[in-house]
Amino acid sequence: MTISTVAAPPMHNTPVALAQGFLTGGVIGASLAALVVGGIIESVPLFVTGLGLPAVYGLLFFLAGVPRRAREAAVVPRTALAAVESLEAVEGEPTSDVAVRFDLTVAPDDATAYRVAFTQDINLADLPDYRPGGVVVVQYPPDCPWRVRIVKRPTPEWEERVAGARLDSAPGPVWVSEPSGGCVVGYVTLLALLLAAAGVVLLFRADLFDEGASDKPSVSASSSTTVVSTASGTVTLGPDQSFLDKGELRKAVGSLTGGTDARAALTVVVQDRLLSVVYAPTGSQAPTFDPESLPYDRLPALVEEARSSLGVGSPHTWQLTVERLTGSLTIRVGVVGAEETASLEADVRGKVVRRTPAH
Repeated sequence: MTISTVAAPPMHNTPVALAQGFLTGGVIGASLAALVVGGIIESVPLFVTGLGLPAVYGLLFFLAGVPRRAREAAVVPRTALAAVESLEAVEGEPTSDVAVRFDLTVAPDDATAYRVAFTQDINLADLPDYRPGGVVVVQYPPDCPWRVRIVKRPTPEWEERVAGARLDSAPGPVWVSEPSGGCVVGYVTLLALLLAAAGVVLLFRADLFDEGASDKPSVSASSSTTVVSTASGTVTLGPDQSFLDKGELRKAVGSLTGGTDARAALTVVVQDRLLSVVYAPTGSQAPTFDPESLPYDRLPALVEEARSSLGVGSPHTWQLTVERLTGSLTIRVGVVGAEETASLEADVRGKVVRRTPAH
């Protein structure tokens, strides 16, 4: 019989396809940018978001397609005869099913014949049953004629039709195939990818800038401020300094007494960037001490021991206090955490004599 061909369905850039392309591109761009930016600024939540976003989108996409797949499964497929134009094994083990690419002329009973190409797994033992010029039984959804599958075990009625059928080849090169989304969908997807990636970078640009700037030499001011009165003296360090730095505390104490007569102190209080010395009033009988006689080489180690060995998780602040109110010189280091406090005491040589763990 003479068979004419039918053209493939026209391509349509539907709003649904455009929206899907935009969402897909946005998810890909945001995910990749979150992974890169999260790795650079060492943000675990952002990095995890970059990993989880595609998974969440894929799950939502699957759930949204459940009703459509249920409707498609409920549609009764059409059955038709088809002539094998050519076949070629494309992959698979020689002892199992192999993927075979078929070129068929499909001849529906109530529609125009058309040409289609597809790939289907065929058992190696059944491969001789399919040869160019042979007739097979196929099925496909009524609205998707390109989704053809060969029926490996047709009903007796169709087996009889195969036995007496002779089909002519539909002339190529016109094929029926699944319509693509078109160039517009691709452009929309690419645009959404770039916009999402740029949005993530702009959102965290401050962290990225700080991260990049941290690798450069600091040019910020590191000067200290010294205030001395008749009753006290204070030294405030710049943002890039700490009294735990080697020699910093001894130098600060010397700046309070340098060029003047030695003055006895009642207390010395040290925080990370603040030193306060309270001097004894003239004629006072209160126990005092020379602030320059402290074991400065031991003080940073005492602070570190208090922060790390007393059970305070992630200590927020520390304070070192020196006084002689009980007669002997006492060096006390207190550490305050989110919900815990702890302290240790040391003698004039910096030797720890008492520990009070976190509570």
